[in-house]
Amino acid sequence: MADSVDMDERVRLREVEEADLDPFFEQENDPEAVRRSRFAPREREAFMAHWRARILGRPDVHVRTVTVDGEPAGHVVAWWEQERRFIGYVLGQAYWGRGIGTQALGLFLRREPARPLHADPFAGNTGSVRLLEKHGFVRTGTVRHGEDEHLMLVLS
Repeated sequence: MADSVDMDERVRLREVEEADLDPFFEQENDPEAVRRSRFAPREREAFMAHWRARILGRPDVHVRTVTVDGEPAGHVVAWWEQERRFIGYVLGQAYWGRGIGTQALGLFLRREPARPLHADPFAGNTGSVRLLEKHGFVRTGTVRHGEDEHLMLVLS
């Protein structure tokens, strides 16, 4: 059953379908998304293998496709990393700055029961940091990923 948001029925979350992986790959490899997230994109074969085995193939991973007017706009995912539950998301650049991330994350958080929930966006990705803080995530420190400083945010 599709999840929807009261504010804007055009934004929904649904199960990930195999056909969603191609747009997800393109979104991960968008040069501006890479610059903002400081996340190194994977080669296509590695990307597909990662998604099939480590995301779709694991029952402890909660992932949903974000759709706008029925089209895949991105995804939101929660996973365990040692003792911590993390959340991450990617939206295609065409969907940035329109409130879609706010709506999608709100929908996802209502269905993801684990708390505390952690996120560690690149410190310079102010849009992502604002999105998380808008949903109640609080800064608790910083972490380094390679040469980049990331903020640790937690939703209790």
